[in-house]
Amino acid sequence: MNSVAVQPPPIHSPGERERLIDALLDETMYPGSGGITLWRGSQLASGRANVVSCGFENLAAELPGGGWPRGALTDVLIQQPGVGELRLLLPALRAMGSRPIALLHPPHRFHPEAAAYWGLPEKSLTVIRASKTADMLWAAEQILRTGSFGALMFWQTYVRPESLRRLHVAAQTSETLFFMFRPLASASDTSPAPLRIAVRPGRDSVAVEFVKRRGPALAEPLTVNLSHSPILLNRHASLDRRISTAPQPRGVPAELVN
Repeated sequence: MNSVAVQPPPIHSPGERERLIDALLDETMYPGSGGITLWRGSQLASGRANVVSCGFENLAAELPGGGWPRGALTDVLIQQPGVGELRLLLPALRAMGSRPIALLHPPHRFHPEAAAYWGLPEKSLTVIRASKTADMLWAAEQILRTGSFGALMFWQTYVRPESLRRLHVAAQTSETLFFMFRPLASASDTSPAPLRIAVRPGRDSVAVEFVKRRGPALAEPLTVNLSHSPILLNRHASLDRRISTAPQPRGVPAELVN
């Protein structure tokens, strides 16, 4: 009886095993166009993502696919409105061209002149308000399912997880750019959004923290430099130039002098 020596499998270091797995995935999962899209948690998702350019080079390098995702819920978490979140999204809104943009329950009154200052067609912006949360959620779902708007911007303080899932499913049926603005405290809540960012104000900039994304976590928030608000750069903007009233002399009571 002949004996056959069995060779033990080679022992690879963790780094070598990772390179072998990557090579195997490249050969078997990506043989050509139309292969399976797969991403690893340690790598930033890319591939054939359906995104809109964000307009900022350093931010695009950290966004999965290089831009804001279409057909998905994106959480924008802010401490309060007006920290620079709209200027951060402005390049993507401009990319909508003539497609309408819905502003659902914005926190402040919207002036039509603002569209011109932002470089957006005035007729492309539609403001929608409702007194009840259920009506707002219904309106958002209808906007997403019809796909008639290029972008939906929805401000809401609290939304139940099941309502968020319903909106995300509705977004997946369209090509709409969908941003939901919620309080920064919501960062600890669960959300089906594949992309969640926290935006904090800076000096002519914002700090963007990736609360959730398809990729590794960033050690530090990303600083994105913003341009000044167009209305501040307009030399024809109306300013209050009235001179303050000169102070009137006042006498001192005698009892205080003595």
